[in-house]
Amino acid sequence: MKKVLPVLLLMMGFVACSSGEGGNGDEPPVIEVNLQCTPKELSFDAKEKLTLSIGVSCNREWTAYSNEDWIACKISGNTVSVTVTENEKYEERTGAVIVKSGSTRETISVKQAAKPEMATGDIVVPEGYRLVWHDEFDDKSKDMPNTDHWYYETAEPGWVNNELQTYIAGKKGDIQTAEVSHGTLKIRAIKDGDRIYSARLNTRGEGGKAGKGWKYGYFEASLKLPVGKGTWPAFWMMPVASSNWPDCGEIDIMEEVGCVPNEVSSSIHCKAYYHAINTQKTAKKTLEGAQEEFHTYALEWDETEIKTYVDGVLLFRYKPEDYGKRNEQTWPFDKEFELKLNLAWGGDWGGMMGVDESCLPATYEIDYVRVFQKK
Repeated sequence: MKKVLPVLLLMMGFVACSSGEGGNGDEPPVIEVNLQCTPKELSFDAKEKLTLSIGVSCNREWTAYSNEDWIACKISGNTVSVTVTENEKYEERTGAVIVKSGSTRETISVKQAAKPEMATGDIVVPEGYRLVWHDEFDDKSKDMPNTDHWYYETAEPGWVNNELQTYIAGKKGDIQTAEVSHGTLKIRAIKDGDRIYSARLNTRGEGGKAGKGWKYGYFEASLKLPVGKGTWPAFWMMPVASSNWPDCGEIDIMEEVGCVPNEVSSSIHCKAYYHAINTQKTAKKTLEGAQEEFHTYALEWDETEIKTYVDGVLLFRYKPEDYGKRNEQTWPFDKEFELKLNLAWGGDWGGMMGVDESCLPATYEIDYVRVFQKK
């Protein structure tokens, strides 16, 4: 007991000192919060990467946070640094940074401009749509596709469909399979030794982002098809994250094989409908001059159906309800897809009547590729 008593007396003394001035039991005085923030509003451009700051003056501890996940704030001393992500929508957005001390709050408005619409010049925009991506292949400073817009797939012969070509990244030594000149893209199948070289290009999505495509829209290209038995040009789409074909889905906007010249076709492939089991949904037509002149090929795709057009005339329509019902086996077309351009040589379809190497080099020419989405 003699050892405990001094400790108890000390604790009693501490309690008495903490109860108020003079130890008379009064509550401690309340310090009024004086919180001031400058400025009261921050404005960012759609692609603004600038960091803007809020100055904070406060006589008590404080913190800050945002009310939107696209706004980030960081406290350093008496400053809140604010950044925003790129606005990918065509409308202004608003949020706030809240500075808090106790029950006192100051709200600083954060505004970000809408994504600007792309200049269209003389491009004809379908009614109800806006231009979101395009390549006119008119940059005279480049003799190959713009890698901000496109990337290559490379592969050895037999990669798909038992095709015979070797896909290279546009150029290998003196062999150039993807060339931009005189306002068009040329994809060429070229024989060198015992190999046929060609190119398979895929779009980088809006803003040149890898792994970014489009979900729904109006997709159009102006194409002149190659000549020769064995050629197999295509303008088509696959999911950005494509795997487990055909379950993932495929949209063929335009295909033609040189052994059946000027016969163009459109198809879709999915788990329920694909060519290996002879259930694919497809349509074709003879288009005189398809190998001598440019023609437009387009896809209109929304959440309900897929339609393709040749020179503005409907060629193909797919709506799963027309064949039964809509489910994941009949409609995997509810995710982002990317566009593809390639010139295959031979294979199951392109080589069904053999190949004629005397037509090489063969050229698949593209005047433009455009992507529109609904407003």
